[in-house]
Amino acid sequence: VHLRNMESFIKSVQQVEDSNPGLSPLALVRALRRTAGHDDLMTIHFLGASYNLSDTEGLEGSILNATSFSFFDKAIHHIVTDQGEERGVVLAPDGTTVALAPLLLGIESGLKAKMEGTQALGLFPLTLGRTMGLSFLSHQDIPPSLRLGPNGCWDNVEQPKVFRLSRPATLATDAIINGGMDGVILGMHLSSLPASQQPQALSEILGGYYNFTLTEKQGIDVVTRHISPRRRELSRSLLEPLDLHNAVMTTLALVWKLENTEWISYDTGLGKVVQDGLQTFRHKYLDCPQIIPRCQWGAKAYRDTPIPLSLPLQFLYVHHTYEPSSPCLSFSSCSRDMRSMQRFHQEDRGWTDIGYR
Repeated sequence: VHLRNMESFIKSVQQVEDSNPGLSPLALVRALRRTAGHDDLMTIHFLGASYNLSDTEGLEGSILNATSFSFFDKAIHHIVTDQGEERGVVLAPDGTTVALAPLLLGIESGLKAKMEGTQALGLFPLTLGRTMGLSFLSHQDIPPSLRLGPNGCWDNVEQPKVFRLSRPATLATDAIINGGMDGVILGMHLSSLPASQQPQALSEILGGYYNFTLTEKQGIDVVTRHISPRRRELSRSLLEPLDLHNAVMTTLALVWKLENTEWISYDTGLGKVVQDGLQTFRHKYLDCPQIIPRCQWGAKAYRDTPIPLSLPLQFLYVHHTYEPSSPCLSFSSCSRDMRSMQRFHQEDRGWTDIGYR
């Protein structure tokens, strides 16, 4: 049984690499796209049809044999079931859930640009622009704050197999956004490598970004390389210089052209819908810190009945009752510290619990 975490995915990628010495990362990521059937019109427009690319020939059998029962197809192909289960996502070591499809499209765009010595064409539309724009339009009758997301919870963070969303899905779930931002970061990094530097193997690209190790002497604030806990900071630095409104509108225009549905562009209210959606995106995914749901760190249910306070409050005191002996430097250690604090509140002191995240 393959666990739905990034570690299992990287190990499966490495298994294919080991059985195909000299395999280029671009050929492998193209073959993964071919295996998962991700040759939609926009992807073909920017990256070409994977079944027409000679470097993918012969790799499908190797992929299926190396990983058994087409793990890659199940791990990469993104769907949300009627029961709210989101598939095609994995749990990353930083505690976030990442959709693999936009991540791999971003990497492929960056590798293609590196090979051809050009800019990474289609990087934003393939990773974020298309799904965000369509999500804004598909849910324009609900409040802007609900047009993106939601997040969800894994059945078991130590052995993740099933991920369920906390409410009905949009086209751009949190996992899709996380994967898209990671795709932008890695795609831009790969496309800007010096001409003399060859890209690493795909497993090393993924491992270097997701499998990080921090020490007390080297906290996250002094890490300069690209690692997933810096996803929001790095994404903000790459996306802020762009005219995101124009980028999303241009992406939507291309979608409608490829699908022969250009009549949709005649709706004069589309610009406002995209503008409102982007404001939510910036606030939720770029300005605010990542929020880990209670279910992800193993919280118990809060005790007693919460009593809403009357606003405005004249004073608010925040009293920390527990301080770890050393800073937590990983998702698992931070989760342990949170559970320890909750046990102290509920069991040692018998206090109520405000149910914080």
